[in-house]
Amino acid sequence: MRPSRSPVRFRLGLVAATLTALVAAGLAIISPASAADGLISQSRPATASSSQGAGYGAGAAFDGSTGTRWSSAAADPQWIQVDLGATATISQVVLNWEGAYGKAFKIQTSANGSSWTDVYSTTTGTGGNQTLNVSGSGRYVRLYGTARGTGYGYSLWEFKIYGSGGSPVTPRPKPTFTDEVTHHEFQANCSPTANRPDDPIIYPGLPGASHMHTFVGNRTTNASSTASSLLGGGTSCTNPHDRSAYWFPSFYKGNQLIEPTGNQVIYYKSGILNYWEVQPFPQSLRFVVGSPTATLAEFRDSPGAVEGFECGDISKSWDIPTSCVAGSQVNVRYQAPSCWDGVNLDSANHKSHMAYPVGGYCPPSHPVAVPMLEFKIAFPASGDLSQARLASGRGYTWHYDFFNAWDNPAILDALVTHCINGGLQCNPRGYDLYKPHRGAALTENFELP
Repeated sequence: MRPSRSPVRFRLGLVAATLTALVAAGLAIISPASAADGLISQSRPATASSSQGAGYGAGAAFDGSTGTRWSSAAADPQWIQVDLGATATISQVVLNWEGAYGKAFKIQTSANGSSWTDVYSTTTGTGGNQTLNVSGSGRYVRLYGTARGTGYGYSLWEFKIYGSGGSPVTPRPKPTFTDEVTHHEFQANCSPTANRPDDPIIYPGLPGASHMHTFVGNRTTNASSTASSLLGGGTSCTNPHDRSAYWFPSFYKGNQLIEPTGNQVIYYKSGILNYWEVQPFPQSLRFVVGSPTATLAEFRDSPGAVEGFECGDISKSWDIPTSCVAGSQVNVRYQAPSCWDGVNLDSANHKSHMAYPVGGYCPPSHPVAVPMLEFKIAFPASGDLSQARLASGRGYTWHYDFFNAWDNPAILDALVTHCINGGLQCNPRGYDLYKPHRGAALTENFELP
């Protein structure tokens, strides 16, 4: 007579067989995420196969906000992936779908962003909030959708990854204030200090090698300037801690040099949608914005917002106006890239270590959001400007240089935190005239409180 099987042994065998079948089907079933596992994807750089438009970029799914979302084109397949910065062990994925969800999709990991391993797969997704316990490792994690659940694209409010490892990042907390946010900036007000044919970034140690530049800010800037020499120099900026060097091609009317008068405005703003994630510039960072060889189209179509030249009723002119109302002045505004690669303080072309945001978020190649500089320079020139030019040529060759040298990084950090991260419109000491109840970043003497 055949002995009967133990009920316990039978149940264990059935569980083992079921797990084997699930794994063979491409599903990863493990115990729930360990309590020690943390959220490792928030504020990390992300990319996607497509987006519905500006404001719906991949970064919106990793910003910690359920008020923003990634939304793809209405086609299959589509994907969204995040770079965790280093190899991580993944234990759980949480998907918060908008109405446009994925019916068939996979969660995949990769060490290099090109070869992918499935850690979860389904063809019966129903959207909503999904918590998926998975087991895998990799630097990159992506959702790969092959069948949409609706006639729209794929759309996620949030895509959260839990585990351990990766590149440690401490996101700046989202502000909890209730004020309406219309600005996220503070000003550096600095007057001209010199006009020299020097450029310590492009032609370091070579006085006279450049076209004429007008310098504002640091009073010692010349062809031989270095980080240490700038920190030891004085400044024309209202904030005495700002020893940074700012310069741009000189403005001429015929052969007459027209120098800006008084304080010029250099805005420190957020260039990304999540303004609370902007970090201060690292000491000694330097870069060039624009090009002395740019064409009108290149100047006009720059990735950053370009206000161009303006005077009187003329605005957004891509070249210096040929005539301005008597008594007016020529203003020019041009925005800098605001995403840093997180490693290099300079690069061979003095640009590639910086990048413009894409869809309001920093790209994976340049994951660190820093202040977006916007020079607003005013030249006291009006009337007939048919002979007006820049030292570099036509107006669309406008460009400028920045060499960071705040003598106390804590001062810059306080201004970034209070004004940019805090959603304010601040003066040079971090005070918003329109929101006095929020206080100031610095005292009347430009010191920390």
